[in-house]
Amino acid sequence: MIDKLKHRLHKNCYKARFEILEQLLHNQTLTRTQLLDKQRRDLAGIVAHAVAHTDYYRTKYGDLVADNANGPDVSRLPILRKDEVINHKEALLANTIDRNDLRTGYTGGSTGKPLAFYYDRHKMELMRAGMCRSYMWSGWRPGQKILNFWGAKQDLKGGGLRKRYGDFIAAEKIIGAYEYTEPQLNDWAKAITSYRPVLLQGYASVLAELASHVIEHKMPMPNTLQGVFSTAEVLYDRQRELIETAFACKVFNQYGSREIPNMACECRHGNYHIFTDMVYIESINAHDEDRLIVTSLTNRVMPFIRYAIGDSGKLKEGDCPCGSPFPMMEMGLCRSNDIIRTKTGKRIYPAYFIHLLDGLTGIRQYQFVQSELEKITLNIKAPIPLEPAILRSIERRIQKDIEQDMIVEINRVDEIKRTASGKHRFVISDIAAS
Repeated sequence: MIDKLKHRLHKNCYKARFEILEQLLHNQTLTRTQLLDKQRRDLAGIVAHAVAHTDYYRTKYGDLVADNANGPDVSRLPILRKDEVINHKEALLANTIDRNDLRTGYTGGSTGKPLAFYYDRHKMELMRAGMCRSYMWSGWRPGQKILNFWGAKQDLKGGGLRKRYGDFIAAEKIIGAYEYTEPQLNDWAKAITSYRPVLLQGYASVLAELASHVIEHKMPMPNTLQGVFSTAEVLYDRQRELIETAFACKVFNQYGSREIPNMACECRHGNYHIFTDMVYIESINAHDEDRLIVTSLTNRVMPFIRYAIGDSGKLKEGDCPCGSPFPMMEMGLCRSNDIIRTKTGKRIYPAYFIHLLDGLTGIRQYQFVQSELEKITLNIKAPIPLEPAILRSIERRIQKDIEQDMIVEINRVDEIKRTASGKHRFVISDIAAS
């Protein structure tokens, strides 16, 4: 009775979210042909909107989007790269937007390039509705409990009465997991037992570490669990095996980003389904690697059209036994990061480092490297040196959050080398895992 009351209160607080969810659930009842027809119309609509209302696309596209009964030839449109988003953020903003309604988001991304973007409340509600639809593939229903292990420290700000009330009626809790020790892992396992959630959600490395602890200490988990949703990182087979063994339920891997969320999600058969009512995804082979190019079909605040997101993957033909009409894709190795360890036993999740440089301008690329337990090196590629006060602030923050006597070396470099496969790892640890 209390749970039903909380859910009604939650729906009343977030009417727009549940209206969007209703539409998204309807979309997945369409046929494949109907979904692709809708996608073509949405793609033509977002391109037309961008050309009409943003300086960047009006200049960039020119005559490339001449009227066509079948919509624009997307393959002829230039690819939007991260550097262009960084350099033309204002020109990418639609002139129809009230700046008072704007918020600024940040993403480090797997390429290690800090990127700021604009968004509004509607995008947040659309993102949460899209997440709810994905959760429902596990058997979860709105109003059932979710426990999040979140690695992005900046998302955990604010603990006032309003936020606590919102979490309460949403049946959702968040545990800050950007760093963790053995005692913390034990406390988190106990929190799962006492909270009895239906879903767990978190970053792949955190969930795998927690699962390993649960298995090693033979800690019983509640039978309420129906699914574990992994996000933000590559989910390796060994991690999946640990998580499913520890929590005795299916792992669902999600694909999305801060700038373009809700791109794809795994079903129970382990296939990634592309949410074609939200995105248009292309796979382009370059330098013997299939690179993903993504267009958001819903973002009319700051359109991302043919965006080189920095991940690899390819489209997959055929139908899935799950019966979903959404087409499939295969993910390549992307967003692979390391965990930083300290001499006191802390393990610092990579999301902490991704957002350490939020708001700083002039940085083209960065990389954190740990070769000793007591030392972290930050290499920065920037056209001009950062001010000494900023460097001292970064050093003090790392020492405050991680270890007081941690040596922090910050270098301005001309180049940050990629791995043999062409990837850029923004956090590297050369400390052997214990």
